[in-house]
Amino acid sequence: MSQIEVVAIVRAKAGHGAEVAAAMKACEAPSRAESTNSLYTPHRDLDDPDTFVFIERWDSREALQVHMETPHFKEMAKKLEPLLAGPFQVHILQPL
Repeated sequence: MSQIEVVAIVRAKAGHGAEVAAAMKACEAPSRAESTNSLYTPHRDLDDPDTFVFIERWDSREALQVHMETPHFKEMAKKLEPLLAGPFQVHILQPL
């Protein structure tokens, strides 16, 4: 296994920041409970409150794929879809 880190950036439609934040927070605890996760933290940009960033750490790319099939992730994605100004911008990273 090769540990990866993920930075996922989303932008809320104007006026929907609170709903985006709530959906992201609801996914945090069950994601952290996944055995292959060691970091899962949603953030809000202090200079642009409509921009949100997930910072995550997974045991492998495969573990991330499994996460994306969990009910809690799918529920969050379903809630976020109509609230976002565009698609997730996802960066899958490996430490040097």
